[in-house]
Amino acid sequence: MTEPTYVIDPFERWMITIAVMLVAVVEVIDMTIVNVALPNMQGALGANTDQITWVLTSYIVSSAICMPLTGFLVTRLGRKRLLLINIVGFLASSMLCGMSVSLPQMVFFRILQGIFGATLVPMSQYILRDTFPKNEQGKAMAIWGIGIMAGPILGPTIGGYITDALNWRWIFYVNIPVCIMAFFMTLKFITETPRSKPFIDWFGLFLMAMGIGTLQIFLDEGNEYNWLDSNGMVILFVMSLYFLSYFVIRGWNYRRNIINLHLFKDHNLTMATILLTLYCMLVFGLLTLQPIMMQDLLNYPVLTTGIVMAPRGFSSGFSMFVVSKLMGKVDLRIIIVIGLLLSAAGTYGMTQYSLYISEPYLIWTGVIQGFGMGLIFVPLSTLALATISREQGAEASGLFSFGRSIGSSIGISALSTVLAQESQINWNRLGGNLNAANPALYQWITAHQLSLSNPLTAQLLGADLNAQSSMIAFVDCYYLIFLAFLAMIPMVFLLRQPQLKTFDPAVLGH
Repeated sequence: MTEPTYVIDPFERWMITIAVMLVAVVEVIDMTIVNVALPNMQGALGANTDQITWVLTSYIVSSAICMPLTGFLVTRLGRKRLLLINIVGFLASSMLCGMSVSLPQMVFFRILQGIFGATLVPMSQYILRDTFPKNEQGKAMAIWGIGIMAGPILGPTIGGYITDALNWRWIFYVNIPVCIMAFFMTLKFITETPRSKPFIDWFGLFLMAMGIGTLQIFLDEGNEYNWLDSNGMVILFVMSLYFLSYFVIRGWNYRRNIINLHLFKDHNLTMATILLTLYCMLVFGLLTLQPIMMQDLLNYPVLTTGIVMAPRGFSSGFSMFVVSKLMGKVDLRIIIVIGLLLSAAGTYGMTQYSLYISEPYLIWTGVIQGFGMGLIFVPLSTLALATISREQGAEASGLFSFGRSIGSSIGISALSTVLAQESQINWNRLGGNLNAANPALYQWITAHQLSLSNPLTAQLLGADLNAQSSMIAFVDCYYLIFLAFLAMIPMVFLLRQPQLKTFDPAVLGH
């Protein structure tokens, strides 16, 4: 394929980069920034602990449904118009979320926020690849990757600081100036693409929305209701299986389907999406567990937790910069394998955690892991779209990004379940040793200057038992993630390294 005929001034390229990255980073951060503010929202919105989680679920579900529609929307509206609509919609819905006074209001506006934010990440990837020449592709994707990977890590930190310093409503209001800046930069620098009016497959859209929506609710709420032990969860699971199966079978044989499923005939797109889904299952699951461990077991304040986790994001950003220098010089599959090995090494270090772990050790395991993350994301994104045509770039980017969304949901749900079950198993196992025949019990009582008849003894033993059983459960989860990283390595070689001559915007960019 040949180079595109248009030429973009270097200054304009970087203005385009800033514009699309502003909205992409805001969207990614918004997926996690709300987490730490949920307890503060409960009283203001009149919700209980179970109900307030719908503030998260509503956003995730609506975003997941709309993300695969990126290509269809670009074709129908044009990329500039779509981006402007989404920026304005995201700004307005963020403002309305901050003004909400009841849970139904908040859930409704979060659904809107998810709808308008869904395509921002795949659109940013698509536009950046369409903007940079071949010799700067690595740099562009490194910048994009830094924002996408750093967002989930920094989100809880930013959310915690804003909630403490101001109040929870400001975690939504901070989006407003960013969106305004991005709007005017998009208006000035982003070029429009040709528009057409493709046939709207309403039935296919219905099947996809029902399938993805019920699956996301099942994944998000399943652990709370003990999965298939709940009739409601069984119904959601059966519904998601039915609608998704119907959608895939029908869509594969129906050429006017709302999403072109035949894009998955492209070997690299399919394998890269599978690898991204698996990797995000592990990484986002881990990034959910570690703050809980630090706050609940190590008693770290929210701000301290964020400071300890932040170096992982900086390390990831630095490794992406390194990758940008290696693009086109080293087999990208080798870089991904090294990234998986480093991710596994950092996670293995986490299997040595205890209740007495030091902050420097927590930081260094995260730094090693973060460096590995940066070595994976950019090469995998590059290989995913390496053999996709320019015309199919937006749709392929949406499908690839959907792997990140569904993978993170599955990983968080699965690891939360493993953590809860392992905590109970460890509690029962360790609790069996707390009996009068165990000499270690008397040593502990003597060391604490207590007696078996003292009510404080049972209270302290119970607290220690809960803490130790939970810590072992966290370590078990980390060990499971470590093994899964290693198991992914052979799959990397199922990807096909494109020839060096294909590294141009007409191929990689689309």
